[in-house]
Amino acid sequence: MVKKVVVTGIGLVTPLGHDVDTIWKRMLNGESGVGRITLFDASNFATQIAAEVKNWDVDEIGENLDDWKNQDRHVKFGVGAAYKAMQDAGLLGEGASYVDPERLGVYTGAGEGEQSFDDFSAMMLAGLDDNGNLDEGKFVQKGIEILNPQRELEQEPNMPAAHIAAMFNAKGPNVNTLTACAAGAQAIGEAAEIIRRGEADVMIAGGANSMIHPFGVTGFNLLTALSTENDEPEKASKPFDKRRCGFIIGEGAGMVILESLEHAKKRNAKIYGEIAGYGSTSDAYRITDIHPEGRGAISCMKLALEDAGVKPEEVNYINAHGTSTSVNDRVESLAIREVFGKYAYQIPVSSTKSMTGHLITAAGATECIYCLLAIRDNIVPPTINFEVRDPDCDLDYVPNVARKVNVDVALSNSFGFGGQDVSLVVRRFVD
Repeated sequence: MVKKVVVTGIGLVTPLGHDVDTIWKRMLNGESGVGRITLFDASNFATQIAAEVKNWDVDEIGENLDDWKNQDRHVKFGVGAAYKAMQDAGLLGEGASYVDPERLGVYTGAGEGEQSFDDFSAMMLAGLDDNGNLDEGKFVQKGIEILNPQRELEQEPNMPAAHIAAMFNAKGPNVNTLTACAAGAQAIGEAAEIIRRGEADVMIAGGANSMIHPFGVTGFNLLTALSTENDEPEKASKPFDKRRCGFIIGEGAGMVILESLEHAKKRNAKIYGEIAGYGSTSDAYRITDIHPEGRGAISCMKLALEDAGVKPEEVNYINAHGTSTSVNDRVESLAIREVFGKYAYQIPVSSTKSMTGHLITAAGATECIYCLLAIRDNIVPPTINFEVRDPDCDLDYVPNVARKVNVDVALSNSFGFGGQDVSLVVRRFVD
């Protein structure tokens, strides 16, 4: 028998704040988390703006900073969001007794951590001979001395999952997926499948990311994917607007606690909603471009709706991938029209990336949480900076002001570089 999977805890660390209520309030007010880059000197970069997480460290959740000083930002974000989600679910302290550690798992979507220019520069300088030429032998030897092995390890993509498991004694399945911008959503979808199959009772699932460093910004600049509108950072992310010219890189984490309905009811847990449907497909096209006819996006939305047993006209809200890039927003709009037909024009569709920037591997997880909050409060967040209509983007993008809507079913889209596409259907839980 396939088990129902419900969400009993949520945790966020984002450019809009570190707690769910603050983030949600700021989002509904249409506030932007985008500003000038402060994490490094970006004055000579084409893109000098980003959506940074401000004033965050793990001491906020009571952890000893000395134990975390070597961890990368994405690890700290992931652990923080997971802690907040477990706390919200009532599974800390005495609540931990509700969970069998062997039946508690972790599934994350996370990429590599920050690459250090300082380490590499020190290795290079230490490897030069008296004439200023590179001595490969010295380079390797001195490099081993200079590099902190722990620092190197902490850059690995699976580190958030490993630390989360250790923090909560999670001895069940432990997996990290690295499917670019779809990773956080994919982690939630795959974690739900593990519970559905009866392989775990509880899963900590979501995404963590931090790429606001010279390598990350340079890479996306070379792909011409980032906005270079540096003069007004808070207005640079404008999904679906005709003036859009690239996404804003963001950072942070979003984690959810997934439980089988049976397990959640046994402990009288509060329930935010049900992970009702999951679709995962590939464009099978170019590495950097979405398929021009949206074939991957179309198929994953259809699969998610079918998995949930939901008809297109039952969907009350779509949290779009909506990156603020020219092609992506046009093709996603096309794909939504293809899946929903005439009803597409009646569905509120918004991009919360207009406020948070694009959290890359964490994006899908945070956006799934925003869908759950929309269901909880019957209100949908806006797409800010939407002023000039694009004929190719002709849906209802909830421009600039949040809207009261009865939301029983929401769809969240996440489309990644490499053509990985994920859609999640979340539904109000009715006992």
